[in-house]
Amino acid sequence: MTADPAYFLYHSIGQYPGKAKDMAAALTGFAEDWGRHDDAQWPRVLTARAEFLDLWRDLIDAPEGTLTSAENVTTGLFSVLGGLPDEVLRGRRVLVGADCFPSLHFLLNGMADRLGYTLETVPMRQGEFWVRDEDMMASWGPDVGLALLTFVTSTASHRCDLEALSAHGARMGSIVGVDLTQGIGILPFSLAETPVDFVVSTSLKWLCGTPGAGIIQMRSDLIERCQPELRGWFSQDNPFSWDLDGFEYAPDARRFEHGTPSVMACVGSVPALKWQSGQTGLLDHNRSLTRQVIACAEEAGLPLASPENEDRRGGSVMLQLPGESDPVAIVDGLRARSVHVDARGRILRISPGTVTDETHVQRLFEGLAALI
Repeated sequence: MTADPAYFLYHSIGQYPGKAKDMAAALTGFAEDWGRHDDAQWPRVLTARAEFLDLWRDLIDAPEGTLTSAENVTTGLFSVLGGLPDEVLRGRRVLVGADCFPSLHFLLNGMADRLGYTLETVPMRQGEFWVRDEDMMASWGPDVGLALLTFVTSTASHRCDLEALSAHGARMGSIVGVDLTQGIGILPFSLAETPVDFVVSTSLKWLCGTPGAGIIQMRSDLIERCQPELRGWFSQDNPFSWDLDGFEYAPDARRFEHGTPSVMACVGSVPALKWQSGQTGLLDHNRSLTRQVIACAEEAGLPLASPENEDRRGGSVMLQLPGESDPVAIVDGLRARSVHVDARGRILRISPGTVTDETHVQRLFEGLAALI
């Protein structure tokens, strides 16, 4: 093992220099607040959570009152689906690509009968690794009540053309949602430039945050029409109202909250979001390393399973392992060399970030040469 690990897992858990120390300080502060023998715990920790929400709003140019936290992307989407007016989905189609994050497809498929929509999954073409934008639009007619787009896919690093797809959705009269998870933090995204109807995301991956710190953002006029079925004391304007017959939804994105929020996860992610907001050159560094990965893969005869065009690619590069290879043995063998990647079937996922450098790429391919 080496003291200089080669880390390529930003598609899973992002890292930055000093992350453990920063997170420990933030969570220690939370513990001190929560363990004080007074009556001010809630005001202190909710103020700390508000900083998390403000950082997220700044990150994606979200208007005030349109964003709140969720435990994860799946619960965020559940809250959205269960809150939309009945006529948006019932008797209509919900459109999603076959390369979406599987958890979201499980949810969409499971809720179809109850909410009265038909789920249509746009397939990948034979031998390809992502759903083409033109195939999404070809399947997308005026009977689509909601389309869920994936900003960057987790198994091919395909970056969809959000501007073209959202414009098509507007012409079709559909609600357009975007899962930002695999792109936010490495690729720019602004609601001011691409005003979709809602977005969901996590603070993991390229943002380097903690599990349990997801978000829901929705345009304000659509929020006013939503009545989420997953609701609780924090869905109210005043969470501390105990009037059992006087429940009213909060006037803003807080109506998508429900029970006690995962404050500790939000607090634990604040240092990473603050670090992220002060960085420049993250994408340039990533692009330099991914070009090196692609050049080394070509030399090694490993086919690319991601778009060649950088403009259509996220921060990851996926490679196709040979049919006779054992992906688990390869990942294990690389780990023994302190090189950290993962695989989905025969697709090797490689995501270099700020703690990765050129020598790590060299070590990755030296390891692959020895293992394949």
